[in-house]
Amino acid sequence: MNRSWVPVPDGSDFPIHNLPYGVFSRPGEAPRVGVAIGDAVLDLSRLDLPAAGSFAADSLNPFMSQGPAAWHAARSRITELLTDLAHRRAVARHLIPQTEVRMHLPFGVADYVDFYASENHAANLGQIFRPGQEPLTANWKHLPIGYHGRAGTVVASGTPVVRPSGQYKRPDSAAPVFGPSRRLDIEAEIGFVVGTPSRRGQPVSAANFADHVFGAVLVNDWSARDIQAWEYVPLGPFLGKSFATSISPWVVPLEALTQARVTPRQDPSPLPYLTDGHRWGLDLTMEVRLNGHLISRPPFGSAYWTPDQQLAHMTVNGASLRTGDLYASGTISGPRHDQRGSLIELTWNGSEPLELPDGSRRTFLQDGDTVTISAVTHLANGTTLGFGEVTGTIEPTATHPGDQ
Repeated sequence: MNRSWVPVPDGSDFPIHNLPYGVFSRPGEAPRVGVAIGDAVLDLSRLDLPAAGSFAADSLNPFMSQGPAAWHAARSRITELLTDLAHRRAVARHLIPQTEVRMHLPFGVADYVDFYASENHAANLGQIFRPGQEPLTANWKHLPIGYHGRAGTVVASGTPVVRPSGQYKRPDSAAPVFGPSRRLDIEAEIGFVVGTPSRRGQPVSAANFADHVFGAVLVNDWSARDIQAWEYVPLGPFLGKSFATSISPWVVPLEALTQARVTPRQDPSPLPYLTDGHRWGLDLTMEVRLNGHLISRPPFGSAYWTPDQQLAHMTVNGASLRTGDLYASGTISGPRHDQRGSLIELTWNGSEPLELPDGSRRTFLQDGDTVTISAVTHLANGTTLGFGEVTGTIEPTATHPGDQ
């Protein structure tokens, strides 16, 4: 691929090989669709492009719903406009510094599912909560375990996260109490965004993953561990997860990630519906920062279950896909301590506090803490391709009924 005539700083997440989509606005202007290139946003609503009418929208959904042929055509034309000097004069006036724009939630979330794809994460939690037993449950290596989250509380990066309140039971108490969560946690994840819908009653094959999934985002699935621990038996996560899930403003197209594909080892071999086609594991290195301090580097390439398998499992019962469906990997953790993607693992359920460079200690999040997650992959030509960041700051608990 040719170099872009747009200046791209060394190490930028957004070289010409990436071109992630997002929704942006400037003061006094309506939100519309753009792509990131270097430190700029290219306003797609002002250009003569395939599917041009969909780029004036305040959501990627109209464009994503058009399917892979439209995605490829638009990407090819955008690449041409940004690499051929003949277009420079006409296109340059539609480049806007990223510092001058506000980024919005990039797509309308139709549904949200969270999986449990990392064997290291699942094994760590098994050791924490079921000491002396097998770390993994009997079904874990046979199917991608997941749960339905709350689509309405998926929020854009930068949105404050209010500490949730709920019921939880202290180890030394006979009865539960109600109050602000005291064990607020993070989960470093990668999410996948559905563009092309499917019919109810017709499962989607793992081999057809790229026909339906538009791209990927960073995800922080905030978790109230004390609320979660009290509520999850027998039906799984509910209020401990549903208060907020943050996603990055840029959606990296699946087409940009083809060189990052890896195939995980799976033993025993999954059932045939999970082995159709070629795996879409991705060699991404994530970074988690707490108040600016690097605390973890989770390797997404180590995930046991891949997003194509998750899509196949999610629809094998005939459940339909809708444009804007989001499903996430679940917490990603590697085998090393500095690769754990949640505080409950990093501090071993609070028994081993983190020592931060500023002298403070953390077991779980405090009010005012800011968490930032990023991810990159390195292409064969040496180019770095990244996702930008997803960030959120914890605010104190909101007033709840009964406080008066």
